[in-house]
Amino acid sequence: MTLFLTASALTLLLTLSYTAICVVSPFGDCRKCRGFGYLARTDRKGRPKRGKACRRCHATGKRIRVGRWIYNRAVRVHRAGTR
Repeated sequence: MTLFLTASALTLLLTLSYTAICVVSPFGDCRKCRGFGYLARTDRKGRPKRGKACRRCHATGKRIRVGRWIYNRAVRVHRAGTR
């Protein structure tokens, strides 16, 4: 029984902490370009150079977090349903 309560408390703590992160910082680094905004390439000699702009984040390096996206969508649906 105590294992169940511990697991429940841990799950609740993780959920609340992720919610707090989504409220404080709704944007996170892009996973594809790692926040650079472009894909790093190397030339024929092996020297790094700037690649093409990242298509996922549109060269900003930031993407909206999944939790914030779900919250924004729920608010939009609620607002449209109550008008």
